[in-house]
Amino acid sequence: MNHMGEGETALLRVLDDMHGMTYGHTWRWSMPRAKVAVSLDESTVERLDRLVKKAAFPSRSQAIQEAVEEKLSRLERSRLARECAKLDPEFEKAMAEEGLSEDVTEWPAY
Repeated sequence: MNHMGEGETALLRVLDDMHGMTYGHTWRWSMPRAKVAVSLDESTVERLDRLVKKAAFPSRSQAIQEAVEEKLSRLERSRLARECAKLDPEFEKAMAEEGLSEDVTEWPAY
């Protein structure tokens, strides 16, 4: 069941046309939401409002939601990179080659 009004549906069409279907679908909130109060510098709020006014985002909330998600993703990727940097490439290569040499006899002929 669609709970959106005509205005929201029209806005979705505009956003889909501007940004492609991915954008329109990503801001249709399907997960439960929690209200959070945040304090931002006035200049940040002004920049945010300009983006909302230009329809880059449907609302401040969505802009902030996407910014936080993007930052969290970057942090997770950098954590993975830090963990990978701890690996010893020579040891990993030796382990891979050891596994390959044992498995090669078990591989079926093509």
